[in-house]
Amino acid sequence: MAELDLTALYEAYYSKMAQTSTDFVRYLYDEINWEAHIIGIKGARGVGKTTMLIQRIKLNFADDYEKALYASLDNLWFNTHSLMDLVRYLDMRGIRHLFLDEVHKYKGWAQTIKNISDIYPRMQIVYTGSSLLEIDHSQVDMSRRQTLYTLTGMSFREYLAYEGVAKLEKCMLGDLLAHHVNIAAEITAHTDVMAYFGDYLHHGYYPFYKEAGRDYLTRLRETVTAVIDSDVPAVENFEFETLDKIKKMLLIIAAQVPFVPRISALCEQVATTRNMALKILYLLDKAQLLQLVTQREKSYKNLVKPEKILLGNPNLMYALAENPETGTVRETFFACQLAEAGSVTSPDKGDYLVNGRYLFEVGGRRKTFKQIKDVPDSFLAVDDTLVGQGNKIPLWMFGMLK
Repeated sequence: MAELDLTALYEAYYSKMAQTSTDFVRYLYDEINWEAHIIGIKGARGVGKTTMLIQRIKLNFADDYEKALYASLDNLWFNTHSLMDLVRYLDMRGIRHLFLDEVHKYKGWAQTIKNISDIYPRMQIVYTGSSLLEIDHSQVDMSRRQTLYTLTGMSFREYLAYEGVAKLEKCMLGDLLAHHVNIAAEITAHTDVMAYFGDYLHHGYYPFYKEAGRDYLTRLRETVTAVIDSDVPAVENFEFETLDKIKKMLLIIAAQVPFVPRISALCEQVATTRNMALKILYLLDKAQLLQLVTQREKSYKNLVKPEKILLGNPNLMYALAENPETGTVRETFFACQLAEAGSVTSPDKGDYLVNGRYLFEVGGRRKTFKQIKDVPDSFLAVDDTLVGQGNKIPLWMFGMLK
């Protein structure tokens, strides 16, 4: 095989290595089976997928970085070379660990990775892709070939670790509900959580807030635009006009969250059909820019009208909404964190039903059980509270779930 010039790829690889620290590692790192043959990591822009790939190389191949290669598939190198060419070249030289970033930017990526798995069984591939990715098993069956993970933004627990404030253990939801008083008392004895909670709501969800500094919200708005202008077209065959409608719909919702949708009115505002409006809403939910709360567990195949729409996380509220309302920021945080523990649906009474069992009302410290009294397994998630009592739980504690 003719010699390939990998200079551009290796320059990008070693530049990323030099820029990436292993001092802080995201929660998902320890949950991944790094020995699997093909590993996929999906997630929204900015949550740290690329960093995790580089950290894996630095932590596992510290004796010789040339045993592996990192390559982003939006690198111009792939305009004139194929991924299969690269794998063939690496395999001949005994390099058997390939870390691929931004796979959704490579046409036919799933079929190519399947072919690599068949032809080069010794080649391990770890790839990242947009949270919008959905593998169509009828076209490319990778379900038995890969282990797929989803990386979300930082929890409040991770934020405290990232800030060097405290390293706290992750809580399971059942343990949190049953023992929240003891857990909160232990944490608050040595950590002033309330001094950091407001900062987290404003800028702690995406790890890049540290490098962005005071430009963070501007960078976050740019990230949202990149998701719509770049990531959406990579997975959906939308025209430019439709991308503009997606942006308009997102801004309409951001100005009114929590948004109780009247689909017909929304269709009029963005000049689209009901089916397209629902498709856009669920697409923005997949992209983690919105949270759709439905009566039953959400399905991306059955696009029902959501009962309530929130932005994807509290940081997006500060980036996209002019004057974020405190109560909405609370609800956005709660729904975002609880989505990690299972399904979050809209109940007949109360604000949120979790896993079809636990009923929650979200509010300030003076919130009462009036609306959900006498309902089994009902709880209050209350802000401005260090330690709760009974079924009244401090809101910040739900940031300990991941």
